[in-house]
Order: sequence, then C-alpha cells, then structure tokens
Amino acid sequence: MATIHVDVVSAEASIFAGEATFVTLPGESGELGILPGHTPLISRVRPGTVKITRADNGQEESIFVAGGLIEIQPNVVTVLADTAIRGKDLDEAKANEARVRAEEALRNATDKAEVAVVEAELAMLAAQLAAIRKLRGR
Repeated sequence: MATIHVDVVSAEASIFAGEATFVTLPGESGELGILPGHTPLISRVRPGTVKITRADNGQEESIFVAGGLIEIQPNVVTVLADTAIRGKDLDEAKANEARVRAEEALRNATDKAEVAVVEAELAMLAAQLAAIRKLRGR
C-alpha cells in the first residue's frame, strides 16, 4: 500500500512524524484530502483539525492546529503550525476559560489593532472548541 510521510510541527515541538495513507486538513480554500502522490502544493492552514490515517495501524490521529502553512510533495506532507495540540491533549475547560477572557478583552479593547488581535484569538478558540466537541462526539 502506498504511503506518504507526514510531519506536523509547531514552534514548541514536533507533534507527529510518520507514515500515513491519508491526511485531511482545513486549507485556506476549504478541506484538503491528501493521498500519496498528491500534486505539489503550498497553502495556508486555517484553525481546525488535521486528521492522519496512520499506515502502521490504520488508526486516525487527530491534531488541532491554530493555523499555519502546509507544503505537499508527492511523498511528503509538512504542516508548519502556529500552535498544534494532539486531540487527546485538548482541554475543553481551559479553552472555555480562555474564550471568556478573550471576550472580556474584546469588550475592553480600545483600538482597531487590539480588536483585530482579540477577534483572531476568539476565532482560533471557537475552532478549538468545535474540534474538541467533534472529537468527543458531541
């Protein structure tokens, strides 16, 4: 069976490195499905979930990314994420607390630049909470 090597890295750590049979992720223009032999592509990644079907056991590995870049070559996929968190490590309570703090910061924002930063944070937290609910089957 054909495989593709996948690397998911953030500024903090390498989150995943291994062989896969299929990868999906939220690309800039919509959901991307990547199989071995995919046409070369570079794109932005929106906040959401990268799903990797592992070649060694067929299990699906889920990783939340807060945005970043992807480079696809026929035999290699590299995701350079702003932030990446394994699905099993996502904490709904912490994400909700961060959302409440960001909403408060938005109410207290005084200029357009501050509003834009807080709105981007809220969008990322909304995507993270949606990923948590989807992974937990809610």
